[in-house]
Amino acid sequence: MRTQHVLHAGDASDMSAVADESVALVVTSPPYPMIDLWDDLFASLDPDVGAALDAGDGDAAFDLMHAQLDAVWDEVDRVLAPGGMACINVGDATRSVGDEFQQYPNHVRIVDALRARGLTPLPDVLWRKPTNSHTKFMGSGTLPPNAYVTLEHEYVLLFRKGGPRSFPPGDDRRYESAFFWEERNRWFSDLWERRGEEQALGDHEERRDRSAAFPLEIPLRLIRMFSVRDDLVLDPFAGTGTTALAAMHAARNSVGYDLDADLFEALDDRLADLPAASRRRLTARLDRHRGAMADRDGGYEAAHYDFRVVTKRERRIRPYVVESVTEQSPADGRQYVLDHAPADDINGTPDEG
Repeated sequence: MRTQHVLHAGDASDMSAVADESVALVVTSPPYPMIDLWDDLFASLDPDVGAALDAGDGDAAFDLMHAQLDAVWDEVDRVLAPGGMACINVGDATRSVGDEFQQYPNHVRIVDALRARGLTPLPDVLWRKPTNSHTKFMGSGTLPPNAYVTLEHEYVLLFRKGGPRSFPPGDDRRYESAFFWEERNRWFSDLWERRGEEQALGDHEERRDRSAAFPLEIPLRLIRMFSVRDDLVLDPFAGTGTTALAAMHAARNSVGYDLDADLFEALDDRLADLPAASRRRLTARLDRHRGAMADRDGGYEAAHYDFRVVTKRERRIRPYVVESVTEQSPADGRQYVLDHAPADDINGTPDEG
């Protein structure tokens, strides 16, 4: 099978290249309002943001920054298919503006914005990102009462457009995209622990002395949880292309937008050995399943492998590997065409019958 992945250089408030109701899943991490890393970006989009910060009016700056994101949520609502899911990774902000220190609840504002557009909020995930720094505590440290709790988590907010997505009975794409029982028990928890991931941004490191990018495992897990093979996945804040890379590993199509097209260069480096990396990742996944089944009795024979699974719905699971990557040259970003094949030969024997 073949998938296509396009990264557009442009503002996601106008995603006219994406058709109405064509996207099965949105996975993204927007710039976080009131995090100083993103002040210049928001001020470039609306000079009133900079004026509010200079005037010490944090509440006004917060509202103005989210107004810029609202235009993107309008487009997300337009392109998301009925039953489609939106997964938005965002953290709250803490900072002093003027003489006052406070927390700015970004996740609350985004929940309100998407609810206002008719999307249904579902139970969300707390992504805990622990730090071992001895200087992480804010305020007066060991002296009461003016110390502050340190934020060590972000949110993965989950929304659905309308009711659950429907499939034909026995749909091959859905059953082959199943996840293992032990993956379900681990993934569908409301608390994930995973450190963030720093990314080398080359000449752009002076503009991002720390990266807001999430590690590959986060979008890859979400894509496997909430989409099926050959679906279209959207990231309106694509950055260095981590969501696109996850979609490639999972045999989904993808489209992304970012104002800074130079950041797409970071994805090129990660595609150099993608076929081999794809096989390594799937080998590790199947090995983990074998380990989980080692001391478990019962279950069912898998259709495409020589191991057993816990439930009937897992019997037809059939992950795909990347066989080749071809880069094309659109005028406004990056485009890749990938060929995939079933991973029947990885640590297992296909059922010839």
